[in-house]
Amino acid sequence: MKSKIIFTISLGLLFQISVNAQEKETLNFASYLSEVREKNLNYAAQKYNVSMTEASILTAGLFPDPQLEMETSDNGVSKKMGYTIGTSVNWTLELGQKRKARIETAKNQAEYSKLQLQDFLRNLIADASVGYIEALKTKALVDIQKDSYLSMHQLATSDSIRYRLGAISQVTSRQSKLEASSLLNDLYKAESISRQSFSALFIFLGTDQQEKEISGNLKAFNRDFNSEDLILEAVNTRSDLLASKQNIHTAASLIKLEKANRIIDLGLSVGAEHSTWATNEIAPSPAVNAIKLGASIPLKFSNRRNADLKIAEIGRKQAETEYKQIENSIRTEVMQAYYQYQATQKQLKQFDNGMLSEAKSILDGIIYSYQRGESSILEVLNAQRTYNDIRQRYIETLADNAVALIELERKTGIWDIDF
Repeated sequence: MKSKIIFTISLGLLFQISVNAQEKETLNFASYLSEVREKNLNYAAQKYNVSMTEASILTAGLFPDPQLEMETSDNGVSKKMGYTIGTSVNWTLELGQKRKARIETAKNQAEYSKLQLQDFLRNLIADASVGYIEALKTKALVDIQKDSYLSMHQLATSDSIRYRLGAISQVTSRQSKLEASSLLNDLYKAESISRQSFSALFIFLGTDQQEKEISGNLKAFNRDFNSEDLILEAVNTRSDLLASKQNIHTAASLIKLEKANRIIDLGLSVGAEHSTWATNEIAPSPAVNAIKLGASIPLKFSNRRNADLKIAEIGRKQAETEYKQIENSIRTEVMQAYYQYQATQKQLKQFDNGMLSEAKSILDGIIYSYQRGESSILEVLNAQRTYNDIRQRYIETLADNAVALIELERKTGIWDIDF
């Protein structure tokens, strides 16, 4: 009677869980990635880098500010020689196209920042997708554990009745009951892991965990690729390689800027003076107005030491070397991801060739024989564990295949995954 009550409560709880699941909002893969693009806080923070570099273009285009000077003097203290009041405007005339070089450098830096943002988004989408696949996998494993537990619980309930009828021994009845309890513990563990995987999704969304359900088909991750086409696509489109190439342009523009900064600038000034009446008895003079024009030429002895220019030239060589290294790494990464994807595809074919159906047929046959008294409980448990293991490995292989496809497209710099 006790086992019957437990069975009823379990079904009630499962029914309640099923009803609650139907009431939850569904978060599918496409809407999830859309929300990641819109709400991810790290991505939002990276966008500010682009805004700052774009603002620096305006700063680079500014002309030097003029300087306003005002002065006054007493031409002869206590000698009544009058006073002089003067004002002037000074301005630096930049030569060597410094302003153009600054603007070009700022534009290259802004473009580099945009490409870095694209690369950040590329990795963000891939990481978020891997998290979604993990959540789908753990959800499917929960379903397997739940199905295994209910099947064994039903068998244990049946064995309890058969024991009271004298059809089987008490040891056999206790063995099936113990196995059901063990499977229930496995179910609790699987549910905990599933909840943790689901909670991790909201780190990418930048929001608190909400009452939602995820949906998706792990079997949908199938693509046909040619390795040579993938490498060519990666070399032409991967954002980190494009950013590295842009970094070379930025380094070259810095060299131009340093060369322009070595050219001297002219200091121009224009001003006016007014001298008041001098009432000195020996040398009286009337009030005088004067206009002043001037130019200053800096003596740039610092040009003899061109450390900044050498640093800029070394920076360009460094950028060129980094570009070559990234290009070589991309070729290797694409091929490694391609081989991994091919391996998971081959593993899936083994399951598609009848492993699951064969394991299910064997389990059903042994349970049928056990109920007729032709098989032992140990044979049933072994068949059940084998079937569970194959189902779990199938789900894990589907998830591994999906992750392998995501990684392959991440390394290639393409994205066409939508299910």
